Amino acid sequence: MSDTLHRFLFKDAPVKGELVHLPKTWRDVRAYRRYPAAVEKIMGELVAASALLCANLKFDGSLVMQIHGDGPIILLVAECRADLTVRATAKLRENAVITDDMTLAQLINTNGQGRFAITLDPNNRQEGQQPYQGIVPLTGESMADILMHYMTSSEQLDTVIQLSADDDNAAGFLLQRLPDHGGGMNTEFASTWDDIAHIGRTLGADELLKNDTDTLMHRLFWEQPRDTHTTEPVQFACTCSPTKVANMITLLGEDEATDMLDDNLEVNVSCDFCGQHYMLSAAQVHELFTPEANAHLNSKLH
Repeated sequence: MSDTLHRFLFKDAPVKGELVHLPKTWRDVRAYRRYPAAVEKIMGELVAASALLCANLKFDGSLVMQIHGDGPIILLVAECRADLTVRATAKLRENAVITDDMTLAQLINTNGQGRFAITLDPNNRQEGQQPYQGIVPLTGESMADILMHYMTSSEQLDTVIQLSADDDNAAGFLLQRLPDHGGGMNTEFASTWDDIAHIGRTLGADELLKNDTDTLMHRLFWEQPRDTHTTEPVQFACTCSPTKVANMITLLGEDEATDMLDDNLEVNVSCDFCGQHYMLSAAQVHELFTPEANAHLNSKLH
């Protein structure tokens, strides 16, 4: 299986679908840091979901999913950009005991204070423009349940989502009922959507992970003619850079940046997503706060 997102449309019904398998991408995401199996399962599902939703939106920018947990998981982030490059990371509570059988609620919503946000950050953001962020209720027992509830209640789009991840693969499947030209849902195709959605819900986690796209499409929809089928590659990539590190340190302010200097009079920063290491000397830190550097960084920010 290659790391590919497949899009398809049904010929006789206003229904679109996507199917993604990410064996190499998922290994690359986990290459820098490993987490307990229960955490990696959720992270893998979130990575697959980010690719599905980013491709579904046709959005020129980054789609970022953030789970802020009040349990063993403090933070879980998955990001997918318009070119279908993805990255992900997690932050766990210190000394948390995490077992393989822990549920999503036990990991992120132990005291009912967990929250989930989806952010759309355009590539060419105008000065003063803020990214769009929607808060997603943690309704359901799985990531797929949470996202389906969000799509149905907030976006008014009937959607079926299946997600799965293990040590070897992260995969996702999406079906969505399309509105008619007037923006409403065509009742003529309601029963067809119900039939297709029912078939999509029968897809099991192991079946999704272990079978290639052609096999799955034949098993599920051999009776439903499909109109188009396109594919796009998906891969891991990180967007960290020396410039972004410099911007981050500058935003902290000179006093806090100076406090970050270690015994060797260096500031050492490692990217949480890929592990790339950046080192700045005391002189380089000081230079960030000169008028010339501030003008240069401000021009980059805008």
